[in-house]
Amino acid sequence: MFNLKKIFYENKIIIGNFSSLSLLQVANYIFPLITFPYLVRVLGPEKFGLVNFAAAFVSYFTVFVDYGFNLSATREISINRNDSNKINEIFSGVLIVKSTLFLLGLSVFVFLVLLVPKFAADAPIYFFTFLTVLGSVVFPTWFFQGMERMKYITLISITVKAIWVISVFLLIKSPADVLLLVILNGTSVVVSGLIGILTILTKFGVKLYFPQLTEIKRLLAEGWYVFISTASITLYTSTNIFILGLFAGNETVGYFAAADKIRAAVQGIFQNASQAIFPHLSKLFNESKEMAIRFVNRYLKFSLSFAIIITFVLFLLAGEIVIVILGEKYLPSIGVFRIIVFLPLIILLSNVYGIQIMLNLGYKKEFFRILFFAGIVNLVLSFILVPMYFEIGTAIAVVITEIIVTASMYVFVKKKELLV
Repeated sequence: MFNLKKIFYENKIIIGNFSSLSLLQVANYIFPLITFPYLVRVLGPEKFGLVNFAAAFVSYFTVFVDYGFNLSATREISINRNDSNKINEIFSGVLIVKSTLFLLGLSVFVFLVLLVPKFAADAPIYFFTFLTVLGSVVFPTWFFQGMERMKYITLISITVKAIWVISVFLLIKSPADVLLLVILNGTSVVVSGLIGILTILTKFGVKLYFPQLTEIKRLLAEGWYVFISTASITLYTSTNIFILGLFAGNETVGYFAAADKIRAAVQGIFQNASQAIFPHLSKLFNESKEMAIRFVNRYLKFSLSFAIIITFVLFLLAGEIVIVILGEKYLPSIGVFRIIVFLPLIILLSNVYGIQIMLNLGYKKEFFRILFFAGIVNLVLSFILVPMYFEIGTAIAVVITEIIVTASMYVFVKKKELLV
């Protein structure tokens, strides 16, 4: 009877966190999706492309500041959730490291924006886009995930995003308002993060202090392989938009970015489940490897069936979806969407093999090597395909890269007999 209660309780936690993450996706995807058709029409491909090109450039600094803590710190919090002193130590250490990295990144960013003519021409856009990096410092999603208490960050995000949506419709009226949009984007993330920090300090009783240098070194060591793996992922995600912008300009970036936003919204559905089960699996792998693997296999069979159906429907209706959401100005986005519509399915598989299994079992080096190799492949493909095929070349490069990642991770876990 005790085991049945335990199983029910653990599943209840997962379902609760999945529900909270689903609501959070409303803030992160559905709310922007409400404004998305409006913004792509009001800004036009050129200004919409500029916003996304700036975001792609800034994302390098976000990866630097995050330092893989969204996974490594989540796992640390999850394992030590019943030790208040350890929680205080981890939370304080992560904030100190992220704040230090932010200051280092900011100095480099300012230098590049002022020095490079392409950036300097739209310097205010880039500087205010950098607010999202500050938001990454203070946005404590990793803490709430580790504690499996996502309802707090969900409530905060939905409230702030709702205000953001209203502000967009009231204030953004023409392409000339592009700077104001960037300010709204960055400010919303910073405000959400600050409220999240305040919630942690008051609701969870966490205390901030300067931990010992040995603890900071340990956190850096724990996050290192996740960090360089995340940096490698950036080589075939944000880098694609960045390279496309260098060769084709902001308008073409707009065509690709608009289609990719739709793809990201679809992928968010599967990302919910992934984020919900990761801390649970971290704890489960720590207790019983066999039970964790069985759980992963059941999850994979169910989610894969759903993903295949979604992908098939979206591929068939790609033209209608792009025209309805983006409008007639974005017809070149149809071809892009038909290619990248397979990404949510492919990434679902790589997430299971890589993040849920490899990282939780400590195969950090192997995980990094796969992603680093894929990042290099993507760079080569991008510099070959983008100058010839522009946005279509970018779409092809990223899909091929994700297939390589997924296939490599599948071969690894299969050799280790971690799948049934």
